[in-house]
Amino acid sequence: MKKRLLYIIIALSGILGIASCEKYLNLAPPSAFDENYVFSNVPNATSAVLGAYDRLAGLQAYGSRLSLIYPYDSDEMVGVLNGTSPDNSSRDFSRYNLQPSNAQLTLPFEQLYAGVERANICIKNIPSMELYKNGTTQQQTSLKRLYGESLTLRAQFYLELVRNWGDIPAPFKPAIDLDNVFLEKTDRDSIYDKILDDLAVASELLPWRTTVPSDERITKGAAKALRARIALYRAGYSLRRDSRIMERRPDSLKYYKIVRDECADLMDHRDQHTLNPNIQAVFKEGIDSYKIDPYGEVMFEVAMARETDSNIGYYDGPRFYVPGNTALLGNGQIRIVPTYFYAFDSLDTRRDVTTAPYYNSPEYYKNVQTLVNMTSGKFRSDWITPRLSSSIQATGINWPLIRFSDVLLMFAEAENVINNGPTAKAITAFEEIRKRAFGGNVSLIGVTPTTKDGFFKALVNERFFEFGGEGIRKYDLIRWNLINQKILETRANLTKMRLRQAPYNNLPQYIYYKPSLSTVVIAGSLYKPTPIVAPVGFTRVNWIISLTDVFITNVAQLFQPNKNELLPLPQSAIDSNPKLKQDYGY
Repeated sequence: MKKRLLYIIIALSGILGIASCEKYLNLAPPSAFDENYVFSNVPNATSAVLGAYDRLAGLQAYGSRLSLIYPYDSDEMVGVLNGTSPDNSSRDFSRYNLQPSNAQLTLPFEQLYAGVERANICIKNIPSMELYKNGTTQQQTSLKRLYGESLTLRAQFYLELVRNWGDIPAPFKPAIDLDNVFLEKTDRDSIYDKILDDLAVASELLPWRTTVPSDERITKGAAKALRARIALYRAGYSLRRDSRIMERRPDSLKYYKIVRDECADLMDHRDQHTLNPNIQAVFKEGIDSYKIDPYGEVMFEVAMARETDSNIGYYDGPRFYVPGNTALLGNGQIRIVPTYFYAFDSLDTRRDVTTAPYYNSPEYYKNVQTLVNMTSGKFRSDWITPRLSSSIQATGINWPLIRFSDVLLMFAEAENVINNGPTAKAITAFEEIRKRAFGGNVSLIGVTPTTKDGFFKALVNERFFEFGGEGIRKYDLIRWNLINQKILETRANLTKMRLRQAPYNNLPQYIYYKPSLSTVVIAGSLYKPTPIVAPVGFTRVNWIISLTDVFITNVAQLFQPNKNELLPLPQSAIDSNPKLKQDYGY
């Protein structure tokens, strides 16, 4: 079993003065005595840092909201489908019908800032500890790691805040040390630059993965990969407050070089992180089985506790039963956009890892669903081992933040920009992902483009296929300034599919599957018209014919370019800080 991070939630009201439900930046300051006590020895300091880790977990962070609601809709998957009216909650979130009072805004925003505050307290105090400079070698090594972890955690909290809200108040010291807790917005570029510098420091302090016990704590590879990711955001497009349009800064090349250098260093340490040879094993035998990936492909993941922290695999994925419960469980709320399913090559192994076209029976037989009810598949309930045994929604499945496949594709993207076209190393990195996807069969991967524009388009598609359902696609499209284009293309292609127009004109209107089997067995092909004669012993399911105008309209229904690339600030933040106001047309 996976070694779980033991979240020691300190009696925070008495020690660190933070509670998870505290209002944004309205934090009771800790006393000097309490800080001195907490940071007097390595075990206490470790507990404080684990308290900062804790703000990544839970339903208001990567256990649900930040992983399963915030990233949708996009051209790969959609969130909760519309009812008869706006709900000012998750449905409106998915349709980009956001108001500052939306129920899904406030608590994630506050939890991210609570994480920043906890990290700030650790960053302030750990380097000032007597043991940091004068302790034993083991104590100094442990404290340097804790300091590096704290810098990395703060960077992750700020990345999530900035990529969702843009310019935000950005305290880099504890609330007790601020002259005024009512902070104005800080330009996102300066936030990115600060955390990029922090991560450069952190990567020097943190150990490599194989030199420490195997668990979900941050190591050198995670910090370097996160630094590359943040540099990509810094180099990319972003919706700007002053112009209210999507813009890329003129110094973007500097940040692409950071991406390239960090990824190149990681690629030179394949003894620490490399691809798992089997993409399904990353999820089925790894994350969904509560195990650490033996290849180090999952470089940074958020640790969750079963029946406590995570709705991953319950809110999304195919529905299921548990022993002694006659109700169909799970929400199946992250639905596959049909054009995404058909964008995959039929021989790409990622298709059937990323998508799940069935619900589970009580015996875990596969009951194939209509095309528009196909769910995300990477965290599917029937892969969770040991199986879920109660109706409690908290599965405890970890959330992967960065995989090594992202390192390879970030490197390829940066090389393409820096060199005005793909280098041999960029093509090799790109094709390494393709080869795994096709089971190592080089003849199936196609011809890699060698022009800058062609290679970029290939990368856009490859990231589409590689990271489906991992909360990455929407943010990729935003940093490329492609989200509006891809939404419009998706609706147009869905309409072609519904009307049986090329290239979708030969797809089956209905499919037939074999019931009472633990695997999906389809009669005929998913890429050819429905058999004229119904096969004996098979059950018919609506397929292309299930696609409706209503479904098509629902996809990112109210998205407005140069507005919905960012979220409105929660109304509670506006109400509590007189220096804040809404921007971007909210």
